[in-house]
Order: sequence, then structure tokens, then C-alpha cells
Amino acid sequence: MAALVTGGAGGIGRSTARLLVADGAHVVIASRSAGHLQEVADELGALAADTGGSIRWTACDATDSDQVQAAVALAAEPTGRLDMAISVPGGGAMAAILDYEPEQVAETVSFNVVVPFIMIKHAGGHMVDAGGGSIVAVSSTSAIQSCRFLAPYCAGKAGVDALVRVAADELGGLGVRVNAVRPGLTATDTTQGLVNNDSVVTQYLDQQPLQRIGRPDDVAWAIRYLAGPESSFTTGQFITVDGGHTLRSFVDFADVVAARSVS
Repeated sequence: MAALVTGGAGGIGRSTARLLVADGAHVVIASRSAGHLQEVADELGALAADTGGSIRWTACDATDSDQVQAAVALAAEPTGRLDMAISVPGGGAMAAILDYEPEQVAETVSFNVVVPFIMIKHAGGHMVDAGGGSIVAVSSTSAIQSCRFLAPYCAGKAGVDALVRVAADELGGLGVRVNAVRPGLTATDTTQGLVNNDSVVTQYLDQQPLQRIGRPDDVAWAIRYLAGPESSFTTGQFITVDGGHTLRSFVDFADVVAARSVS
């Protein structure tokens, strides 16, 4: 099987690539960070040799339609088709809702929605022509919870959920499944400022039954399930990977925002 992972240079994308390579898949990881991509490829090279898979990388801006289209073509080269496509990138700045500028909101919402849309457009188009495949987007628990000081990000991730539902509906009859994972707070390079903040962690664990911060592998296993044949009768669905946090309330980031405004 062949797979493309955008945002594959670290965190959730890196862990997902590792699981797919362990399955013997031919994996292409894509990101804007060529140096980090090479590190991942070096790390997974021996594993790929053992499993009969492969790991390659390409520098790619996930917001650039032409670059993503080229990455899809590259990922399909070993087998002539792309079986799995995983869209990981997302994010947004933190501020009080009255302090955001319209341009910031537009940029954040656009980034979070357009990135998976471009993947669906190009990977989905290839999969339709090839007879089927599976696409997985990374959403967030912020899509279904009120998360103070992250309004544009919440709106963007809610948009991801809507996009996934419509894509699953439109493409299902053409052999393409589209699903998403909704991670809670997960320890990655981009969340270090939060997972190293004692106030945030204390609040989070107080509102979470399983009493720990998520790890990239936790999310990657859910992605692996949705991408693979085990979920062949599943589309338009969402797996929440948050230790049960959405059963309760979200963290209040007021202290984080206040500290940033002072600095």
C-alpha cells in the first residue's frame, strides 16, 4: 500500500508515518521543513527495510495546491496508486475574541479548512480514478467544545468536520472513504508551551478521566485504523482521542494569554 502524510516531519504525522512503515506501506512524508523530514526518513529507513515498505520525503507547503498534487503523484509511484492520505497540519494563534483582527480570523480559518480540502481534492481525485482509497484529516476536540481564547481555531476545526462529512457523502459512492480524528491536548513540538504550563496541565487533568496528556502515538493509532482496511465500512466519522476530556469542560487559557500580552 502507498500512503502520503502531510505534516509528516514531527508529532502526530511522524508517529503516523512510523506505524504505516511498520505495516510495510510505501510512505511519503511531506512538510515545509526539509531538514526534519530527512531526520524522519533516516530514523525510519531501517524499519522500512525490515518490513518491505519504504520511506521518502518531499518538501511541500500543504496550502499550495500544485505542491500537494505533486506529492500525491510521488506517493503513488511505487504501486501506481495512492491508498491512504493523511492531512495533519493545522493551528492558530491564541487571543481574546475581542482582540483578534478580521485578517487573523480569516487566515486561521482558511488555513485549517483549506489544507484538508486541498488534500481531499488531489488525493481524492487520484483515488477515484484508481478505484478507491482512504483519506484521514486531523480535526480537534476544539471543533466540538467551546475553547476560550481560540475562537478562530475552533471555527476552523469545525469547518474541517463539515468538510469531512460532505466529502465522505460525495466520494463514498466512488470508492473513497473520508474520516477524521479529533485529538485533545497532545504533547508535540507545537504544544510545548501548553504542556509545560503547570496551570494548563493541572486544569486539563482535573477535567480528564484518564489523567494524562495525549501522546502522538495515541492519535496515530486512531489514524492508522481509519486509514486502513480494518475500517472499510466507516466513512464520515470522527474518533475523539482525548482521554475522555470532552466528557467534561475545556481548559481556561486566560493565564497563558495574559502572560503573552505582558511579554
